[in-house]
Amino acid sequence: MRLPSRLAVAVIALCALTAHAADTTAVPDTLVQRIAACTSCHGVHGEGGDNGFNPRLAGKPAGYLHRQMQDFQKGLRHYPIMEYTVAPLSDAYLREIADYFSAQQVPYTKQPAPAMSPRATARGEQLVLRGDAQKGVPACVACHGARLAGVQPDIPGLVNLPYDYISAQLGAWRTDTRNTTAPDCMATIVSRLSDADISAVSAWLATRPVPDDTHAEPAGSVTPPMRCGVLGG
Repeated sequence: MRLPSRLAVAVIALCALTAHAADTTAVPDTLVQRIAACTSCHGVHGEGGDNGFNPRLAGKPAGYLHRQMQDFQKGLRHYPIMEYTVAPLSDAYLREIADYFSAQQVPYTKQPAPAMSPRATARGEQLVLRGDAQKGVPACVACHGARLAGVQPDIPGLVNLPYDYISAQLGAWRTDTRNTTAPDCMATIVSRLSDADISAVSAWLATRPVPDDTHAEPAGSVTPPMRCGVLGG
């Protein structure tokens, strides 16, 4: 039998070393590794993306985050990347992901917002803090809490969300590309807002300073002014 050449032996040895290296550097089976698809858009700790459309997940109520992933699975919310990502996941896995991001506490970064006229500023402040009784629109703080930090277990905070994201989500409710379990109070509210109202609310919220306490308020601390299925924002 002909002995292998030195080159052949070297190739075989290199292959063996490469295989061994691959074995010793296997991707760890951890939640952080498994949610890499999430953090690639929403930030390493869910602090939010840098394009104005990938919102912050860190610190939001776990019930809210879980419900949103369910809504993508059910076709109630529409965004191809999210629909594809969560489609094969079990409900237990969705809850694990929601709990992870809800527990993250990382600093907030200032979000850009368009310049507002005094009239638009006043209108945005009115809708957020007092609502518009004539239009049947409750104040944002009536559901999302006085600090706009959200309410447990499933009402999200609105603080520090980018203008582009807020206006896009309000627009999505209007165009029926975002929904939630009926009765969907946000769809009802948005149907009563004008385009100028949506812009004013989005800009006013985006310019609010981050409160000292950004934790969601306890369950039962607000009495919703409307009968809603899930008070998601």
